[in-house]
Amino acid sequence: MDNFRRPARAKESSEFVFGIRAVIEAIKAGKDIESLYLQRGLTGDIIPELKALIKDTDIPVHNVPVEKLNRMTKKNHQGVIAVVSSITFQKIEDIIPLIYERGEVPLVLILDGITDVRNMGAIARTAACAGVHAIVVPVKNSAQINADAIKTSAGALFSIPVCRHVNLHKIALYLQECGLQIVACTEKTTDLIYAPDYTAPTAIVMGAEDEGISNEILRMSNHLAKIPMFGEIGSLNVSVSTGIILYEAIRQREVIK
Repeated sequence: MDNFRRPARAKESSEFVFGIRAVIEAIKAGKDIESLYLQRGLTGDIIPELKALIKDTDIPVHNVPVEKLNRMTKKNHQGVIAVVSSITFQKIEDIIPLIYERGEVPLVLILDGITDVRNMGAIARTAACAGVHAIVVPVKNSAQINADAIKTSAGALFSIPVCRHVNLHKIALYLQECGLQIVACTEKTTDLIYAPDYTAPTAIVMGAEDEGISNEILRMSNHLAKIPMFGEIGSLNVSVSTGIILYEAIRQREVIK
């Protein structure tokens, strides 16, 4: 997997770029923007240029009151603050062909609505230990890859490719076209996680603890699989659940060797 893992520059905390022209130039330079905060009702000669530029990207934009921006920085932000990601996001479309070229069987993790940064970090750490080739997250409704997430991941977020996309459903369809089965880990089934054959190319989908996986992805999944529960507590933390199903996949693959 070294061929498509790019070294990432470690940062202690999220980096801000503020000021309209500075943010425009950061986007043009290809900086990985975690999110963009735009003052509500902002006007000016170059605001249309900024908005036109944003339309051609997958950057999450938050229209917020000026008070929010003032809390983020006391410097002259001109109504615009961009949070630069601590990692370099990659494209799953670039990674899948390389996995096949290396003669490996793809194992991808899709996170649907995981917003807690510590869960993100713990999941990334487990995924890296399990040999997952890439993690796919949505542009919106996803945890920021910030200092807390990186610390919880024990640095794994610097080594495992993280791919961000505006539409997880389209990415799941793309993965199916590439020969991967989609296994959704959900309570909405009677089949257990032991049923799917993970020795085949696989993308495992994990959903948020409160809302679960979106119905759109559930409907197109090849397999629905649940973790058996025996105690009085009816659910697991999503990072724990991810570890359980990933290592069932690894168990099957190791047995086949």
